[in-house]
Amino acid sequence: MKIALFLILCSGVAESCLEPHKFNVYDSFYDCMSAGYQESFNKNSQIGPEEVNEYKMYIKFICTPEEAIKI
Repeated sequence: MKIALFLILCSGVAESCLEPHKFNVYDSFYDCMSAGYQESFNKNSQIGPEEVNEYKMYIKFICTPEEAIKI
């Protein structure tokens, strides 16, 4: 079974999140979760401290079986 990783970018200031973005597909839940943490860290670093602090941005992620996608 393939597991899809979705990243969701949110703003605490706007109290809203963007639509989930399908990032990649993995062979196991463990691989997906590990990638979710790493890619969230990478995206946070890419956005940078000024925007993260100003908009209170945070990243959520979901790992779900690819055939069960109902996000």
